[in-house]
Amino acid sequence: MPTRAPGPSGGPTLADIARAAEVSTATVSHALNGTGRLGAGTRRRVRELAAALGYAAPGNGARSGPRTRTRTRALGLAVTTFEGFAWNFVEVAYYSRWLTAATAAAHARGYALTTLPAERGAEPLWHTLAVDGMLLLDSPAGDPVLRALRARGLPVVFDGRPDDPRPGDVWVDNDHTATTREVLDHLAEAGARRIALHCGYGRDFYSGAVTAAYGQWCAERGRAPLLIPFDPADTDGRAFDAAFAGPPGLRPDAVHAVYDPGGRQVLAAAARHGLRIPDALLLVCASEDPAYAEGEPAVTTVTLDPGRSAESAVSALVSLVESGQAESPGQLTVPAGLRVRASSRRPDMY
Repeated sequence: MPTRAPGPSGGPTLADIARAAEVSTATVSHALNGTGRLGAGTRRRVRELAAALGYAAPGNGARSGPRTRTRTRALGLAVTTFEGFAWNFVEVAYYSRWLTAATAAAHARGYALTTLPAERGAEPLWHTLAVDGMLLLDSPAGDPVLRALRARGLPVVFDGRPDDPRPGDVWVDNDHTATTREVLDHLAEAGARRIALHCGYGRDFYSGAVTAAYGQWCAERGRAPLLIPFDPADTDGRAFDAAFAGPPGLRPDAVHAVYDPGGRQVLAAAARHGLRIPDALLLVCASEDPAYAEGEPAVTTVTLDPGRSAESAVSALVSLVESGQAESPGQLTVPAGLRVRASSRRPDMY
């Protein structure tokens, strides 16, 4: 009797699916694992037949005994930019809005969405997690979560360009170069001559792309760049003390903060040094937090449109899961937007 590929106890095996689909067990294995060179139609037909027969791969929550229903189709979501640290990314407005929109988009397509806590990044669960595909947000260089998912052959769609994209990879992102230049041009038009960039935390593509665009913009205009390191724990903005205490000709007269808490840190530091915004210091912050529009002064923000990014990412991932290949590999670009408010407009200009 030929050896049968293991399946859930009491449930169908790979050989059962192969006979029903009139293909080899190797083809079934490739179709279910997202590997091999199969046509999209074959891969989809085998997966649909496996689901109809009630097949669940070992380690994916299979129950013993006959199955009366198939496993719920599910997508996973993880923010891995600071993988392994127990930080609550849902408190950040960008991730909160992304998650809300992704949940709605997944449910609309008949999928559950499982959100993983940040501190689970290095655990072996990534090798057994029962999902059909993963959404990875801000995946850094050398991401161990991505390595585990690739080893399993799970479909992945990224929010933010992956460090080392492969042919067929799909990611959703903004044009950070164009957005950064728009912010800097806006500040220069408002009269800024010494613009500081508050950045440099993490190893994700976003931070590197904004910093590179800032450096190029400064070089084109013969301006000396001024990088202020961001630290999420620096709630008082102490990183600005040296720059804000300098003589008027050398201290910054504008700041572009590229992380959500950065604007509040700049406001705290400016108040401590007696720098009125926008009279002595202009400010732009990349954030989705509505509180920035309600303060005094109201802070100019850059929106990266996380809702649209999430919808695009979920749509791309479902297509990848169900067809076995990306419809549009590469970057799906979502336009960012500059919301100009009082913090970057000097009164004497109007």
